[in-house]
Amino acid sequence: MSVSGLDSKPYTRNLIPGESVCWEVHRKLNGIEYRYWDPNRSKLAAFLVSRGKTFPFEVKSTVLYLGAANGTTVSHISDILPDGRIFAVEVAKNPFRELLAIAEKRGNIIPILEDANHPEIYERLVGQVEIMYQDISQRNQTEIFIRNSGMLKPGGTGYLMVKARCIDVTASPTRTFEQCGMELESAGFKTVEMVKLDPYQKDHAAFVVRK
Repeated sequence: MSVSGLDSKPYTRNLIPGESVCWEVHRKLNGIEYRYWDPNRSKLAAFLVSRGKTFPFEVKSTVLYLGAANGTTVSHISDILPDGRIFAVEVAKNPFRELLAIAEKRGNIIPILEDANHPEIYERLVGQVEIMYQDISQRNQTEIFIRNSGMLKPGGTGYLMVKARCIDVTASPTRTFEQCGMELESAGFKTVEMVKLDPYQKDHAAFVVRK
């Protein structure tokens, strides 16, 4: 796993040395180039610096990423699994163009321009994956996660990044997180850990689950 702590900050080993994705800081250690993984821009990085423990990403892992946006976090996962595959689903055309540009340089990213509410459109392309990661700011984000979970292998790991205020702006984030946990449990998931992402991502929590 090519994630390193330089200066107590997360970095990933750059799959394409010399190339930047979002003007991130680059560092070299023993001749190897690393890219700074900013927890203010990436919820997965925020999870790690918030002492999240579960991190099954390996060199050949297969990942379904829902809500890939412009590809910032996707690019760091791409660094970590150079021989794996990331199926990156994004519905908005403008960020998808940026994601596509990243994927053209990185052979392990498969961009999919589709709505994650309709996994039946792309499930045959994706097949079964070892890791499913979702970062979608919609009210039905937990429902979307459950709907896509048929592509997660038995024993696989799921990451649901919950933005509480998108689900219910009137409820306390704590109450919303509790409700999400119950919905996941009712769908047959076991919560391995739940990590709040403040102060890097306000009113967000990462649920790590297994089937």
